[in-house]
Amino acid sequence: MKAPPSPSHPRLESLRQQVRSAVIWRSGTQIVGQMVTWASTFLVIRVLDPADYGLFAMTQVILALLNMLNGYGLASAIIQRPNVDDRTLRQLFGLLLVLNLGLGLLQFLMAPLAAAYFRQPMVTDLLRVQALLYVATPFIAFPYALLARAMDFRKQAQANLASATLGALAALAGAFGGLGVWTLVLAPMVLFYTRAILMTWAAKSLMWPSLDFRGAGDVLAFGGLMATGQLFWFLQSQADVFIAGRSLSPHMLGIYTTSLFLTQIFVAKFLPTLNEVAFSAYARIQDDPAAMGRAFEKAARIIMLVAMPFYAGLAVTADPLVRVVLGDKWVEAAPIVAILALAMPFMTLQTLFAPASDARGRPGLSAANGAIGAILLPIAFLIGIRWGVIGLALAWVAAWPVFLGIVAARSFAVVGSSALGLTRAVMAPMLAATAMGLVVLAADQWLPALDALPRLAILIAIGGAVYGGGLLAFARGTLVELLAFAQAKRG
Repeated sequence: MKAPPSPSHPRLESLRQQVRSAVIWRSGTQIVGQMVTWASTFLVIRVLDPADYGLFAMTQVILALLNMLNGYGLASAIIQRPNVDDRTLRQLFGLLLVLNLGLGLLQFLMAPLAAAYFRQPMVTDLLRVQALLYVATPFIAFPYALLARAMDFRKQAQANLASATLGALAALAGAFGGLGVWTLVLAPMVLFYTRAILMTWAAKSLMWPSLDFRGAGDVLAFGGLMATGQLFWFLQSQADVFIAGRSLSPHMLGIYTTSLFLTQIFVAKFLPTLNEVAFSAYARIQDDPAAMGRAFEKAARIIMLVAMPFYAGLAVTADPLVRVVLGDKWVEAAPIVAILALAMPFMTLQTLFAPASDARGRPGLSAANGAIGAILLPIAFLIGIRWGVIGLALAWVAAWPVFLGIVAARSFAVVGSSALGLTRAVMAPMLAATAMGLVVLAADQWLPALDALPRLAILIAIGGAVYGGGLLAFARGTLVELLAFAQAKRG
C-alpha cells in the first residue's frame, strides 16, 4: 500500500526549487562575473610588479581585521530570524551606518601605525584612501540581508555582475594608465560603490535609519557571535601575511600572496556565494536535523566534485600554468602554488561547516572553531616562516588537515552528519582527482620539450579525460546528481 505523502513535502519541494534557482543565479552569474574579473586581474598582474601586490597585501591585513566588525553578522541575524518587523530593519540600517563610519575613521587614524609595523611608509596613504570603502558597506549589507531573506538572489547576482564588470574595467584603465599599486585601490572602490547603488535600488532598501537600539539585543548578540567567528577567521586567513610582512620583501610577499590568490580562486571566489545560498536554505530546515545532514553531505559531494580536479590540476601543472596565466616574471610562484594546492581540499571542506551550524542557531560553535584555528594556524606560520616563503606554504599543508579534523569532530552532531557520511560523500571525487594527478604527473615526465601553452593544454586534456572517465566508471550517480541539481524544473 502506498504511504501517504509527508505533510512537509510541498515545503521541501518548494525549498528545493528556491535553492536551485538561487544557486543558478548566484553561481551562474558569479562564474560570468569572475571570468570578467579574472581576465582583467590576470592582465593587470602581467602589467604590475610583484612589489605592488606585496604593498597591497599589507593594507589588506588591516582591512580584513576591521571588516570583521562591519555588521555583516547583524545582517545574518536578520536572515536567520523567522519574523522581522520594520523597527528591527531600521535599527539594523542604523547599526550598519554607525559601525562602518566608525571603522572608516579608525582605519584613517591607525594607518601610520600599520605603515610603521610593515616598515613601508606608502601603506599610510593606501590605507587612508581605502577608508572610503566603509561608506559603501551599509548600502551593500542591508539590501543583501533583505534579498537573502526572500531567497531572491537574481537581483543580487545582477548587481554583482554589473559591479564586477565595472571594477574590472577600472583595473585595466589603472594598470595601463600607469597608476601602479593605486590600480589595486581604484578597482575595489569602483566595484563597492557601484554594487552599493545597484543593490540598494534592487532591494528598494532606502529607509530612515533608527539610532534607538533598545530591543535589538538578540540581533546584536547573534551578530556579535558571527563577528567573533569572523574575527577568528581573520586570524586564520591574515596571520601569514601579518607574520611574513616584516620578514619578506614586498617582492617576495607579492609572489606569495599572488600564489595564494591563484590556489584559493575556488574557495575564496565561488564557495562564499554557495555558502550564502546554503545558509538561507539551511535556515528553512533548521528544525529537521536529518534533512540538514542529507543537505550538508549532498552539498559537500557536489562542491568537491568541482573543486578536486581544480586543486589536483594546480598541484601538477603549476609551472606551465604560472608561465601562461601570470607570465615569466612570476615563475617563482610555481613551486608555492604546487604546495598550497595540496592544502585547499581540507580548507574547502572546513569552510562548509559554518553555514550549517550558524543556520541551526549555533553561531557560537563557529566562533569556537574559529578560535581553535586562530591559535593553530598562526603557530604553524610562525614555525614555517623560518624557512622562508616555501616554509610558509608548507605550514598550510601541515595545519589544515588537523584543523579540519578538529572542526568536523566538533560540528557533526549539530549539522546532522558523521565522519562516515562525509567520507562517503566526498570519496569519489577525491579518488578520481588523485588518480588524475598521478597520471598527469607521469605524462608530464614523458612529454618532449614544449612551450608552456601547448604543454599546459596537453596536460589539461589528459587530466580532464582521466577525471571524467573515473567518475563515469565508478561514480556515475554523482554526475547524475550534479546534472539533476543544475537542471531547472519545468512546468
